[in-house]
Amino acid sequence: MTATAASPTTAQAAPLRQDAAVIGLVGLAHASSHFSHLLLPLMFPVFMKVFGLSYSELGLLMSIFFVVSGIGQALAGFLVDRLGARPVLFGALSLLAMGCLWAARAQGYADLMVVAVFLGLGNCSFHPVDFTILNQRVSVPRLGYAFSAHGLTGNLGWAVAPVFMVGLSEWWDWRVAYQCAAFLFLSILALALWQRNALSTQVHRAAHGTAPQASALAFMKVPVVWWCFAFFMLSTMTLAIVQTFGVSILQKMHGVSFAAANMTLTAYMLCAAAGMFVGGFVAARWPVQSDRVVAVCMTAGAGLFALCGTGLLNGMGTMVALAVTGLAIGVGGPSRDMMIKKATPPGATGRVYGMVYSGLDVGFALSPVIFGGFMDRGWYGATLVGGALVLLFSVLAALGIGKRTVARH
Repeated sequence: MTATAASPTTAQAAPLRQDAAVIGLVGLAHASSHFSHLLLPLMFPVFMKVFGLSYSELGLLMSIFFVVSGIGQALAGFLVDRLGARPVLFGALSLLAMGCLWAARAQGYADLMVVAVFLGLGNCSFHPVDFTILNQRVSVPRLGYAFSAHGLTGNLGWAVAPVFMVGLSEWWDWRVAYQCAAFLFLSILALALWQRNALSTQVHRAAHGTAPQASALAFMKVPVVWWCFAFFMLSTMTLAIVQTFGVSILQKMHGVSFAAANMTLTAYMLCAAAGMFVGGFVAARWPVQSDRVVAVCMTAGAGLFALCGTGLLNGMGTMVALAVTGLAIGVGGPSRDMMIKKATPPGATGRVYGMVYSGLDVGFALSPVIFGGFMDRGWYGATLVGGALVLLFSVLAALGIGKRTVARH
């Protein structure tokens, strides 16, 4: 591989201010990505009332979003490695703004399908973009903290979206809320353009005499990449249960009020964000044992998830246990990203992260279909236990990644 763009120095420790600027910009971008995940579902009650849509039609919108995002994420990695992360980030933020502007003028279901495509295309690029920038621009000793901040800001994006969108739609109008969201994305784009020098990355070309296509796809022949993909798919299936069915499960199993059940979901996300913060110090302390850290955290989360599914806890106990589950899984987040970094072949950061993180979209797409059948049959506890089992399978995947990474080195 030969570099065709100036590469920031990461081998030596850069000034703290320089690293902090990069981490802050990338964190803001990641928050905007997670913010976009909820732009459609938060307005589902409005769409049902205004356009007369069914739950099936609304569900299809999210399927479109995740299919486009999943395929796009795998392909975006190639663009990042070929063009650099910066222009891809600019394009992603522009697409999210376009999606919001289209939503603001939507006249029916067809328009909302177009919005889902725009938002899926905009969202798909962030993980390969973010991790390429962090891995190249942040000093190695601070990478654990960078991954912690990255995960934390993503969870904050999820937490801010309901307040922003629902608040504006209640105060003014749902169309105004989408217009304001578009302005938010354009403001982040303007900031990224202003600070573009902090976001530059090295572009890699195939060595002379190497077939470009073969070189670009060589990473797909590395088994550990597919182990990473499996890990993200499996672990995300459990998160999808919390986001999609958590409120209904608490209501059905324990008679918890709708407001209290939603507060539990918020508590899960906030605890996960707190876990990410703590996990940054854990990842920095034990960078070599990242796979084992992930395994311990996921095992703890699976145990708590299964406990909730047994029905042994009352409503309050279940809500607390679910929140603590978010904390346990969050602590493992930065070590998870460190684990993927170690498994990534040189010069293929964007492609690998794009392929691996597309497992997130696959998990989000599969889980509601599989466990939705459980929910339809009233198997609420079994849904949680099933999520725990899937999370344990992700533990095996994490240990497999660690074993194969050691073998490669």
